[in-house]
Amino acid sequence: MKPVQPDDKLATIVGSRPLSRPELTKKLWAYIKRRGLQDKKKRVMINADDALKPVFSGKSQVSMFEMTKLVSKHLSTDSGGPGAAAKKRKRDRT
Repeated sequence: MKPVQPDDKLATIVGSRPLSRPELTKKLWAYIKRRGLQDKKKRVMINADDALKPVFSGKSQVSMFEMTKLVSKHLSTDSGGPGAAAKKRKRDRT
């Protein structure tokens, strides 16, 4: 599995070195559990602390499913940043 590079916002939670997606997920959930951020009543919801709020686009609470989508925006798979490969392919076609 190709490693992904967390951006600065996500790196405060999972570290700045490239990780596989399973490693990233494991570290993110360890952070959430260690800090007790999973909502006690509605277990599918994650409450943001000061470090997670920028990753969650400023939201104070998101669902687990929305969290996956929001975290993906803070990852890149190459040195060109998110979406760089698609932009290069489009540029090459013109």
